Amino acid sequence: MQQYAHPEVLTDTLWVENHLKDENIRIAEVDYDPRANYELGHIPGSVLFDWKRDINDPISRNILSKQSCEELLQRFGINNDTTLILYGDFNNWFAAFAFWVFKYYGYRDVKIMDGGRKKWLEEDRQLSKEVPNYPKGNFKASEPDDNIRVFMNYVKETLGKKDNALVDVRSPKEFTGEILAPPEYPTEHAQRGGHIPGAANIPWSQAVNDDGTFKSVDELKKLYDAKGIIPDKEIITYCRIGERSSHTWFVLKYLLGYPNVKNYDGSWTEWGNMIANQIEK
Repeated sequence: MQQYAHPEVLTDTLWVENHLKDENIRIAEVDYDPRANYELGHIPGSVLFDWKRDINDPISRNILSKQSCEELLQRFGINNDTTLILYGDFNNWFAAFAFWVFKYYGYRDVKIMDGGRKKWLEEDRQLSKEVPNYPKGNFKASEPDDNIRVFMNYVKETLGKKDNALVDVRSPKEFTGEILAPPEYPTEHAQRGGHIPGAANIPWSQAVNDDGTFKSVDELKKLYDAKGIIPDKEIITYCRIGERSSHTWFVLKYLLGYPNVKNYDGSWTEWGNMIANQIEK
């Protein structure tokens, strides 16, 4: 992992297994559907972040608030100096989203377990159904970091500018508008298919190996350079609801070290549903 620009944000399954009992480390599984994942067995000692319930606002179409972020992390015994290890289902889509949200609120020492739940299971490492209970933590969130997030109007202002680049990380069929949603979530789609004008299509999956681990720096640079996604541009990633684009945001910002990468979490469910928004197919 030392090849990456920021190897400190990534860890592997062996390291996690060897540190299960460390008091200053908290492990969290981030799931879209806990019933099909966490509740069937999880890394011993790991807590659950339910993506829909915990990481998103219950009323507005938004991520959780600063206060809710503090309350969530404190509830699981997390302090500002706790090392937080995230892993998740679907090759770390939702773990990457949680990573992005926690960085948005200033969490310092958070890491992603390379390969996620998939790799842990494939290696037949130990599982538990016990739900741990930790004393309340004292984590305090910072003000939002607007350098890593953009909203729809900002994206509109960048269209056609040479110093900006949009990366649509969805599948090619979603990008062209042939399908409106990924097969995993067929009912969760926008009214129109297609993509934001000028966006390059680089599916998130092209950045990982068959076991879900991230590809090498050389492979990643080749992948993004070929589509004009280079470090001297402001790069905006998007997908359908912001989780897959968080994965690519993580790759570009932390593994390759690109200085100006932002996630548009409104993504296609917002852009494709908004009246009069320009699209391409």
